[in-house]
Amino acid sequence: MTPTAQKPIRAIILFDSRTSGGSTEKLIDAIGRELAATGAYVEKAKCKSTGDYSFVEEFDLVIMGAPIYYLLVSSQLLGALIQSNLKKYLAGKKVALFLTCGSPELMANLVYMPQLKMHLGGNEILAEKIFAPDEVANPAIIAQFVDQISKGC
Repeated sequence: MTPTAQKPIRAIILFDSRTSGGSTEKLIDAIGRELAATGAYVEKAKCKSTGDYSFVEEFDLVIMGAPIYYLLVSSQLLGALIQSNLKKYLAGKKVALFLTCGSPELMANLVYMPQLKMHLGGNEILAEKIFAPDEVANPAIIAQFVDQISKGC
């Protein structure tokens, strides 16, 4: 995963979650630990619709994720893509996407994931995953997601 021994991949996980310490945030922490085990430097930041995302410029990889609430991707992550300067700083970045969702996978892939992808401007998407409730704490599934990301870095 590291292009040179001196410079590890720098990854930021941008997320939204309405509950602190809930299943989405635990998943984010697990993804971060798994990615760090590959040699990457990993940080996480909670999204705000109108935040300043200039710090994204410092990262090679941006992982974005959120839960689904009321048939929509959580509003702060979508808001950040629509209302803030996040899109500007995502330009040219490699991206991975995930959602936590209790809906059937087909519906989630046809309705929810496109809500995120339509706001990306030609970014290379290394991996995308809909995590069902029984998958958010499954180490094998999390490792598989991170492995997909690692192969693209």
